[in-house]
Amino acid sequence: MVFGGREKEVFRKILRNLEAFTGVRVVTYCLMSNHFHLLLEVPERETLAPLDEEGLLAVLPLLYDAETVEGVKQELQRAHASGNDAWKREILARYERRRGDLSNFVKELKLRVTLYINKRFDRTGTLWEGRFKSVLVEDCESALLTIAAYIDLNPVRAGLVSRPEDYRWSGYAEAVGGGKSAARAREGIGRMLSVALHDPDAPHDWEQTAARYRMFLYDEGREVAGDADLGRKSRRGMPESEVEAVREQGGKMSLPEALRHRVRYFCDGAVLGTARFVDGVFEREQTLRRRYGEKRTSGARRMRGADWGELRVMRDLRKDVMGA
Repeated sequence: MVFGGREKEVFRKILRNLEAFTGVRVVTYCLMSNHFHLLLEVPERETLAPLDEEGLLAVLPLLYDAETVEGVKQELQRAHASGNDAWKREILARYERRRGDLSNFVKELKLRVTLYINKRFDRTGTLWEGRFKSVLVEDCESALLTIAAYIDLNPVRAGLVSRPEDYRWSGYAEAVGGGKSAARAREGIGRMLSVALHDPDAPHDWEQTAARYRMFLYDEGREVAGDADLGRKSRRGMPESEVEAVREQGGKMSLPEALRHRVRYFCDGAVLGTARFVDGVFEREQTLRRRYGEKRTSGARRMRGADWGELRVMRDLRKDVMGA
């Protein structure tokens, strides 16, 4: 069991940096203690914008130290000064050929993680048992959701957590957790839905995406009792009562579940209470200070991310309302 919390955080950083560098998109993932799962979208190379000098120098710091980046910068400057366009093209091609390639992506990921682990634990030699295994997945919603759920439910199946959102080193939990890294995780999950598959440029609403994927996860992740007569093995998962509760909530978190997470409304919502209370504060503020624009006629705004009942807030937060 090589990967603890610190190692998984570094692993995820390497994974995200490689994603940005290579153009291979991480749809979802799960980092376990001795293995990992990835659902990747490998683009056609011709769809990737070719690297130019500015673009190369912008992405190099994701994977290399300042000394290496400066060395490449100086080499490009020498190529310019010599007037040798072939030299400049060769420098760009050196990095271009590493983009949009599945084998290169996983090879470099495993290599960089190995170098980190070896340095951290003062060890040498190989880290991984063998070559990675890969399965080609059709770009249809049912296939993608099924394989993604399998990946995000790994910690539940292993008995590490009782709910998939409680395991922080997975695509789903990263998306639910909010913060700076959540946007990429949410984009990955959103790319699986049929609307995005038909129109890659279509914007997706994370609140709707989260509800749909949560219901799918809980349906797929329900526990199964063993039955010797039927030859059925038991399987860890969420109790039937929790699965039904999620379905009844339309995939949204209940209030008790929401309170286990960081709730941004409690520090950025400005005013919290019933609609009557929030509207009252709004009217008073408008009368005394004209704090809000004339187009706004009411104060109370519904809270997102969970079933908050009659609670309302003054400030309508649209991003990262729920955190880890």
